[in-house]
Amino acid sequence: MAEETEKEERTEDPTERRLEQARERGQIARSREFNTAVSLTVAAWVLWVFGNHFVDGVARLMRQEFRLQRDDFFYPEAILRHLNNDAWEMAKLFGPYLLLLMLVALAAPIGVGGWNFSEEAMDPKFDRINPLNGLKRMFAVHGLIELGKSLLKVLLISVTTWLLLRHYWVALLGLSAEPLLPALAHASDIMGYSLLILCLSLSLIAAIDVPVQLWEHHKNLRMTRQEVKDEMKDTEGRPEVKGRIRQMQMEIAMRRMMEEVPKADVVITNPTHYAVALKYEAGGKGAPRLVAKGADLMAAQIRNVANSANVPLLSAPPLARALYHSTELNQEIPAGLYLAVAQVLAYVYQLRTARQFGGDIPPEPSDLPIPPDLAREE
Repeated sequence: MAEETEKEERTEDPTERRLEQARERGQIARSREFNTAVSLTVAAWVLWVFGNHFVDGVARLMRQEFRLQRDDFFYPEAILRHLNNDAWEMAKLFGPYLLLLMLVALAAPIGVGGWNFSEEAMDPKFDRINPLNGLKRMFAVHGLIELGKSLLKVLLISVTTWLLLRHYWVALLGLSAEPLLPALAHASDIMGYSLLILCLSLSLIAAIDVPVQLWEHHKNLRMTRQEVKDEMKDTEGRPEVKGRIRQMQMEIAMRRMMEEVPKADVVITNPTHYAVALKYEAGGKGAPRLVAKGADLMAAQIRNVANSANVPLLSAPPLARALYHSTELNQEIPAGLYLAVAQVLAYVYQLRTARQFGGDIPPEPSDLPIPPDLAREE
């Protein structure tokens, strides 16, 4: 049986529990190409848009700090003051840019797989440094896919670089004829734009890699039919356990129902197959309620409890069958049975008065009116 389970194909989609367990282990879909493309594209865009601002800031800082007085060379404190000032100015100039890149690097993985933190994924796994396992991964399907992506990345960057050089060839040669500062600004603009185009070209790799990673992650988490059945048993409970729980629930409900029988006003019987117990609160606004009912052995037990508690028993088969089939526990009787039940309760109150104060025992009611839609045959 175990061998058959191992050979069984994984054809079923992963369940919610399987996906949740994978996330707890840190196994979620990730695309390094997507993260790289987003981070580099944002970095290149910032350099392209704010490149001149960075160049002007660095030039201004160099002009300011490279003008040292002769006395500064003889006092180390002065040199340290200049260095501290330079560091602070550089931090103000590039700090927001570096902070933005850090936030992008942290937010990019959320685009594929979402945010996830797993302590189990941080545990050391020594099989990862096993050379044999490394060779297996290199020649596995995943390793071949990674090799194909690397080759495609090199080819794409090479073609994009060649196209950019071909486009800017005349402009690059013309830099030598420009003044120094305009040439630096022109060169930085060309480099920033070219870097942005190169990074955007990586988006093509990411557009291919993201579906591949999602498909591979889904494929690795697929389950066999036996695994799905076992998980359903573990999640919802095994049949024998569920049966035992249902049995206990029925026993509790039956015990509670039997506790209501001594409080009933009357028990109407079939006289052997059915038994229903009714209770009416004289000061209440509602109709009489059915507090217990049963058939066969349960009916016999209701009758025994009623006899022990001196609850009146009335044999009225049509009414007993109608009440049993039309009314659930703790529900009021249907309106069609009001008249019949009223006659029964009137008999019960007369019987109770005769027993308490003496007098003639009233005759049991007969020919109780049962509507055709509520009547049930034996």
